[in-house]
Amino acid sequence: MKVFSVSRMTLGLLAFCSVVMARDLDQDEALRLRQQGVILPLEQLLQQALDRYPGSKLLEAELEEKHDVYIYEVELLTTEGVVRELDIEAATGRLLKDKED
Repeated sequence: MKVFSVSRMTLGLLAFCSVVMARDLDQDEALRLRQQGVILPLEQLLQQALDRYPGSKLLEAELEEKHDVYIYEVELLTTEGVVRELDIEAATGRLLKDKED
């Protein structure tokens, strides 16, 4: 029984830590990072995402910090009616994730 409760506690801590590791940045922080040259402009990276799915519409875009990496999380609605979630590294424009949401 002790092994089970330790395993549950470990899983709970892992889930908590993964949630804590992602942090949404507000527009003032994003502007400061962009002005300092730390991240690329959202407009530039958003165009890359839209080029990947021509005709798609932007649903949401936000800047997050995960494990000390700035990531634009972009949600698009494709012409087929599918919602895609793309994670783009804000400093380089490198696509990190592209999945159906």
